[in-house]
Amino acid sequence: MVKTSVSIENFIKTIYQSEHRVGNTRPGTIAGILGISNAAATDMSRKLAERKLLYYEKYQQLRLTPEGNKMALALIRKHRLWETFLHKTLRLSLHEIHKEAEMLEHQTSDFLAEKINAFLNNPAYDPHGDPIPDINGEFNNNKDSIVLSEAEPDKEYEIIRLFSSEKDFFDFCGNHNIKVGSVIKLEKQYKNSNMTEIRIDNKKLVLNKDLSSIIYIKPIKLN
Repeated sequence: MVKTSVSIENFIKTIYQSEHRVGNTRPGTIAGILGISNAAATDMSRKLAERKLLYYEKYQQLRLTPEGNKMALALIRKHRLWETFLHKTLRLSLHEIHKEAEMLEHQTSDFLAEKINAFLNNPAYDPHGDPIPDINGEFNNNKDSIVLSEAEPDKEYEIIRLFSSEKDFFDFCGNHNIKVGSVIKLEKQYKNSNMTEIRIDNKKLVLNKDLSSIIYIKPIKLN
């Protein structure tokens, strides 16, 4: 088994997330996300390639090996299980659970992760609506999900995912009852100004694209 550290685990997890979120895993991109120098990212890439955790070629995107992919998914699983535990049992906020889980994921054994999972009755999603990989690294993705900024107006939707870790975003959501499970009506899309008008709790609210593009929803199907 490959001996790891917090810096190695964060590097591997960041590559996985960058590949699936923005499709850019060049060392410079990973360096920017982690707040390290390009040289440090390149040096880490070479070392982890020697450990068979990723594939490295100069000037090319970084790609995880099967072992690296397994490590990333195990970390994500532990992170999201901790978020769920902290939110359900200690009532920590959506911002607080992310910060705490960032630290706890690195100190959690596979044994403890499975105990937490059993205690929580095998949750498929964390409190942000992010899918939790199962023990085999499989996700239960919601195929009906779309981002709010791309949804059709004059329809009702259920919020299923809040894709952020920023405190200001969650403070805003908390003040307006924007949470996983909330029902909204999309009133209008202002395409030229990148604004979205919704109705929630009988109140109208206008969101800019920075917000509407990280709120995931699914249509409410009529019987």
